Amino acid sequence: MPVSAKRTYQSTELRQSTTIEAVVQLCAEQDPATLTTARIADEVGLSQGALFKHFPNKNRLWESVACWVSEQLTRQVFSAADEHQQADQALEAMFLAHVDFIVRHPGIPRLMLGELQKPGNGPAKSIIRQTLARYRKKVVELLNQGIQQRHIASGIDTEAAAVLYLGAIQGLVVQGMISGEINALQQTAPRIFRLYNASLQEIPDEPEK
Repeated sequence: MPVSAKRTYQSTELRQSTTIEAVVQLCAEQDPATLTTARIADEVGLSQGALFKHFPNKNRLWESVACWVSEQLTRQVFSAADEHQQADQALEAMFLAHVDFIVRHPGIPRLMLGELQKPGNGPAKSIIRQTLARYRKKVVELLNQGIQQRHIASGIDTEAAAVLYLGAIQGLVVQGMISGEINALQQTAPRIFRLYNASLQEIPDEPEK
């Protein structure tokens, strides 16, 4: 590849990456549904025409953003879990890593929720659904592993427990959005996980009277 072509390719990749990160940042400041390509182009210092050279249309841009979110979230959260052999510790590491990811990228919950609320089944929406399905599968696998390791009660409904796990994170994020104190989630998250983890333990039988 000629040097000039290689430089153009690298510049395109950089422009795309910068634009995607700008969209994530802007979603923290306003409703993603109201975010225009003109606003995005202005944020990255491009004309709308130049922006469309990198992304043919807004749907393709949103698809690229969804891919970025999926890759970044799963990579960071799953790698945090993989550092632990004990399943309950892996679940906690995932939980805290996910909250930390949201604190660093507060626009992501709005973006994901906005896509999931759209009618139809566009590419960005499909990517987010698949990401959440992979995430839930990972949690179920860890819960089953925890049962085998005897760190989690054998009678636990793992599918329901996975829903509760994701619900706890989503609830935390919503509370942070309501209060406007997203950064405080990092202090609250360990306490919420301790309550969740307690629900996974065996309940001792009541002594006979």
